[in-house]
Amino acid sequence: MAAEGDDARLAVELNLDGLVGPTHNYAGLSYGNVASAANAGAVADPRTAARQGLAKMRAMIDLGLPQAVLPPQQRPDPSALARLGVDAATPLAALDRIDPALVPTVMSASAMWAANAATVSPSADTSDGRVHLTPANLSSNAHRSFEPAQTTAALRAIFADPAHFVVHEPLPAAAAFADEGAANHGRLATTHGAPGVEVFVYGRNATDPISSATGFPRRQTRLAGELIAANHGLDPGRTVFVRQSPAAIDGGAFHNDVVGVLNQTVVFQHEDALAAPASLDQLVAGQRSVVVPRADVPLADAVGSYLFNSQLVTLPSGAMALIAPTEVAETPSTAAYLDRAVADPDHPISAVHVLDLRQSMRNGGGPACLRLRVALTPAELAAVSGRVVVDHALISDLEVWVDRHYRSEVGADDLRDPDLVDEANRALDELTQLLGLGSLYPFQH
Repeated sequence: MAAEGDDARLAVELNLDGLVGPTHNYAGLSYGNVASAANAGAVADPRTAARQGLAKMRAMIDLGLPQAVLPPQQRPDPSALARLGVDAATPLAALDRIDPALVPTVMSASAMWAANAATVSPSADTSDGRVHLTPANLSSNAHRSFEPAQTTAALRAIFADPAHFVVHEPLPAAAAFADEGAANHGRLATTHGAPGVEVFVYGRNATDPISSATGFPRRQTRLAGELIAANHGLDPGRTVFVRQSPAAIDGGAFHNDVVGVLNQTVVFQHEDALAAPASLDQLVAGQRSVVVPRADVPLADAVGSYLFNSQLVTLPSGAMALIAPTEVAETPSTAAYLDRAVADPDHPISAVHVLDLRQSMRNGGGPACLRLRVALTPAELAAVSGRVVVDHALISDLEVWVDRHYRSEVGADDLRDPDLVDEANRALDELTQLLGLGSLYPFQH
């Protein structure tokens, strides 16, 4: 485990946000995600979706927080099409003839939700003193199962320096190893660079049924977390495995980050988040556990507003702020709770910044879904490859790029349009040059 020197004390948390892809659509593919199902078939606006994500990144750097961008993936993925055995010349038409539901499956832009990209262990926690990343296998949903190969390639392009980073292979894509990434993982530590306690939340054991008789799928297994912790070289004495509440999953919390978030020494979670609500108490010095009672915020309101899928961040001043979607302000119970929290000098949340992310929210992804948290020392941050750590100039460049290449409407029929594929590939080809990441996509090889 890395020693805590000056470099560690200056460590920061880099938020690596998924850039919304040009095929962003509402196909309702994610069973157990209430918002995704409710908006199935609606017409999406990829241009606005991407701009909303970029506006969030701009807001983060304006708050003095390090921010980076994870590029979208090529859709459809040629390797996925090859495994499906369809005509490479006219793949969308071929899939449509077999089963029309396959077209939105291969055209999904779900890689935008970077919280599912990987599980990350900072160098302060690992036995070899390097940052370890394991891309999620996302084996629970067909449309997401195509992501791991391109995610691995992107992470290896960004975190390329072997002196500082290790990007592992995803776990095998089997039910026993089902892994949804950082959406079910958190970390408690006195500072971002101090040795911490890593928390793996799971929905089932490897041999349990994937779903209960009346409930939604339990996507994350305990075994997946145990294997990742071992691969990352984590100290077993500083690694915790806790079970998500079945009631939370069946209420629409398909990932634990829908009902809870950890930041440094603060646990902020709903009363119904965990099977044993006190299982995260007293894990690090100075810890504060804030449990929001269902009497104040019903579980349905927590899920519908994404109160806990907000980003809980530490500002340069040391105070903590919540980066929340507009739905939090529009839901009476969550708005009232946060008003009380900000007014309470003893509550860890000192400010709330509300952002419009409706395009993502309608597919079931809030602020926290869009970002992967990567704690880095100054030396590790300097070793990040490409032009992915954003400043105002890069955001402006990306906004111009989005406006030039993205459609303002994508409906079900548009996903069958070969021109959309060509437009997306041209956009991604230009993006790799803009981000300095080289030949990242299959079509570039």
